Amino acid sequence: MAKILAVGEVANGVPKKATREITSVGKALGGVDTIVFGTNTASGAAEVAKHGADTVYTAEIADYNGEAYARAVAKLVKEKGYDTVLIPHSWTGRDVSARVATLLDSAVISDAVELSMDGDKIKIRKPVYSGKAFVNLKSKCAIQVVTVRPNSQPIKENAGAGKVETVAVDTTTSKAKQVSFTAQKSNRVSLTEADIVVSGGRGIKGPENFPLIEGLADILGAGVGATRAVVDAGWCDHTLQVGQTGQTVSPTLYIAVGISGAIQHMAGMGSSKYIVAINKDADAPIFKVSTYGIVDDLFAVVPPLQEELKGLLGK
Repeated sequence: MAKILAVGEVANGVPKKATREITSVGKALGGVDTIVFGTNTASGAAEVAKHGADTVYTAEIADYNGEAYARAVAKLVKEKGYDTVLIPHSWTGRDVSARVATLLDSAVISDAVELSMDGDKIKIRKPVYSGKAFVNLKSKCAIQVVTVRPNSQPIKENAGAGKVETVAVDTTTSKAKQVSFTAQKSNRVSLTEADIVVSGGRGIKGPENFPLIEGLADILGAGVGATRAVVDAGWCDHTLQVGQTGQTVSPTLYIAVGISGAIQHMAGMGSSKYIVAINKDADAPIFKVSTYGIVDDLFAVVPPLQEELKGLLGK
């Protein structure tokens, strides 16, 4: 049986959704301890324990520091004898996982969407070729480092022992430091953690129509996404890009508005549970992967859809 350490984050005492996911899957694989970085981590320890952590290591650090994160994780792995490290496949996770693997003389298997035990090793299923196929892998390294796609694992409450230990994080030897941080103000759910995502493509015709995407998302309490073409044209911020060179999302519901379905975009959202596509081109590739498709002009579909949803949801 693998001895698993999950790596998560806590912001102002609240564990991120991905932290609860990897703790839950670690518990399902046989047992897990979790180290959480961030602010007011002690207050979030009980929530993490509720999802399966036998020990919650709290690592208080105000600013993100990939080097310090990795050193703390690698030190813990060596001291406690963990043979598997699970990290969310987020922007911080992609940074930290490579650093952890280097310090442990290991390698990273990234973007796992399914995990199961196969003997004393974890078998990892992950998409390849821009989501056209899947492979099943097992690491040959003594210590497995795996990043797990957010929203790909069920969150379950299955309490662990919940013992809490404090871990010191040393930032004094880091070669890089954060000199400034500007947070975008938004009341919307994070794109990678959203259960519903509404994305717009080139079919919206211009930046003046992007509020149509945002309006639909706000009614549904959804995250907002966009294709690379929309981002490159400057119609919305680059942080909203979904696709091979943007963010990878796995929501329960993905609504593609005016998106043709280039393979690079589908690589970033193809694992969504349900896909609804709205496009006037009946031959658009997006319809090959969609659960439901509406062949019509998005400007004739989205406004009445918004009004209908407002009535159904009481908004």
